[in-house]
Amino acid sequence: MRDESHFILDALPEAAVLLNARTDQILAANDKAAQMLECPLATLQTTAFSGFVGAALPKFVVFIEEVDHRSEGWTRDIPLVTYDKAPLTVEIRARCLEHDPGHFLLLLSDLQSLEDRANATQAQEMYRAGLGTWKRAEAFFGELERQNQLILNAAGEGIYGINAEGKTTFVNRAAQEMLGWTSEDLFGRDIHKMIHHHHLSGESYPAHDCPIYRSFRFEQVHRIEDEVFWRKDGKPIRVEYVSTPIYDQQVLAGAVVIFRDITERKENERKLQAALEEVAGLRDRLEQENAYLQEAITSERAHHDIIGSSAATKQVLARIDLVANTEATVLIHGETGTGKSLVATEIHKSSARARRPLIHFKCGSVAPENVEAELFGQLRGAYSAATRDKPGKLELAHGGTLFIDDIEELPFEIQGKLLHALQSGQVTRLGDTREKPLDVRVIAATSLLETSLARNDRLREDLYLFLNVFPIHCLPLRQRRDDIAPLAAHLLRIICRRLNRALPIMTEGVVQQLQSYDWPGNVRELHNVMERAAIVSQGNKLVVELNVTAAQAPDNTSRFQTEAVMQEMMKQNVIAALREAGGRVSGKNGAAELLDIKPTTLYSRIKTYDIQDADWR
Repeated sequence: MRDESHFILDALPEAAVLLNARTDQILAANDKAAQMLECPLATLQTTAFSGFVGAALPKFVVFIEEVDHRSEGWTRDIPLVTYDKAPLTVEIRARCLEHDPGHFLLLLSDLQSLEDRANATQAQEMYRAGLGTWKRAEAFFGELERQNQLILNAAGEGIYGINAEGKTTFVNRAAQEMLGWTSEDLFGRDIHKMIHHHHLSGESYPAHDCPIYRSFRFEQVHRIEDEVFWRKDGKPIRVEYVSTPIYDQQVLAGAVVIFRDITERKENERKLQAALEEVAGLRDRLEQENAYLQEAITSERAHHDIIGSSAATKQVLARIDLVANTEATVLIHGETGTGKSLVATEIHKSSARARRPLIHFKCGSVAPENVEAELFGQLRGAYSAATRDKPGKLELAHGGTLFIDDIEELPFEIQGKLLHALQSGQVTRLGDTREKPLDVRVIAATSLLETSLARNDRLREDLYLFLNVFPIHCLPLRQRRDDIAPLAAHLLRIICRRLNRALPIMTEGVVQQLQSYDWPGNVRELHNVMERAAIVSQGNKLVVELNVTAAQAPDNTSRFQTEAVMQEMMKQNVIAALREAGGRVSGKNGAAELLDIKPTTLYSRIKTYDIQDADWR
């Protein structure tokens, strides 16, 4: 039976295979099938047919089920592979054998052979049709070329072709309009030298580095998203393009380039990026402002309003009312603890800038090497410790008020840069080249007297003149003793509320005791004394402890001291603290801790009073 089947199959004009679909066994095949599948006939008849189907096996199973249902069928959607796994494109016609269930006759036709025969038949028919048909074919191809030109010219993208020598072969209308060159300008010429010769930076662009030339020299497709073509008028346009090699009968003939003008898109992207950077900067600034304001809110303050009814306090309040609604720069003079920060706050709260932040920058609280970054801001990497972008106090105060405390302690080399920023209305972060607009009102404060500040070599004269538009003097407590009692009562209420203590009675004797003291530390010292009194007072009466030394004892013949006497008292106080601390300024039990001031402030006073080691040893 097997020999008879082989004889019948071999008589067929096409490759034929008798298949048992249930066992995947080839029962018989003819020589044409063996030739097509490139497998010896004896081997073929012992090989499973699924090995020739490969990855298309699921499709083949569906096809066989369809044939089994319909009795016959055909498909061109199932590719086969040869015995050596070479791909085959075939047409499979199948018929099921009625008397042998599960047996199918498969006829395999090579599609390439079918196409070649069809083309040969068509060519023979055209040849027999004579000259008339040839002319009709020529007209057809001419019309086809004309339609191709219409399509090229209708395309919105620029399209041009180059041959293997880099010479231009065609240029469509869109390319001519974008580049300003006509097809006559470019045809037969080296287009790279005309439109692609330089980078946007002005650097020369040699042809051997051009992706377009690599397309036909190395047979590569290149997609470039951002390059520059040069127009006839010398202006650049930003382009993205695809460069694809083209072939003529499998011979590399050149390349075709399709490009699009993205100049407007790139400009929009640049504007968008700039806007995003501005938004990020504003967000960063708002975050910094929020952090700063939260810190200011949670930090302890002696009081929130100016307390006092003395003539000196009334004069300060009057001057605040005069200057608050202006944009004038204010310079506040006063000893440490006289409420200079509070005056600055009241000026800001009463000004048109009250909705914007009041940024407080205390010069003596920042290490000299960090002052510039704190004041002007920084970019990440501007110096070794700059690990992130950070706006400075000037930038945070944009639209609001900047209060510069202890202006005389600002490093001399920074003062000129600060003056330039304030006068020009521009600020530049460290590590940056871009100037940011600056709209800020400045209030400065100093603990030096006006006469000594003007001639002191720690403040530039031009900066002093810029700041000293409207001076306000905060007198020490010893010169406005009428304010001591209401201030003490106000502070005592705040402290008792915070300590959850009952409010003790401030007797007349306590008031006289407080008013008889000279208060070298002013309101700050008064706050400390009242807090100590709230802690030690066990009954319903206030008990006040004052550290009155011989140097601080009041003169019965006079209720005031000269500035020279006060400066000498402060100098002796610093010397005594240094002696107590063994000359150590900072750290635990250092002189700064004993005096309850910052180490930087103490260093400044040591320099101001010219205190030497021999003075405290």
